[in-house]
Amino acid sequence: CTVMRGKKRSVEQNKLQRLLLNEIAEQLGDQTAEEVRAECKLTIGVPILRAENEDFCEKYDRIIRPLPYETKLELMAEPLDFPVTRLMTMDQKSRYLNEIYRTYSARGIELTEPL
Repeated sequence: CTVMRGKKRSVEQNKLQRLLLNEIAEQLGDQTAEEVRAECKLTIGVPILRAENEDFCEKYDRIIRPLPYETKLELMAEPLDFPVTRLMTMDQKSRYLNEIYRTYSARGIELTEPL
């Protein structure tokens, strides 16, 4: 049994995530929104959950961490879609969205302001 403190992520956060991913993909021009989503889940979302969710950390480290980076990206995307953001609380999801904004804004991508 896993007990999670905090409210589950919100519909508004999910909508903002989709908007940001679409904006990033459109401006990068060489990745789809799903590819950007997989990259963000792996490079931003996984570290958040590994630090704060023992069950996630154990499973991720045992199953996914030993794999090559490209394989990890494939696992983050559809159709496999390893759960990351759907496990987040509202606070974790806010930090995730803010980090997406910060990371891609630093690369010159103009994005809608996060929550």
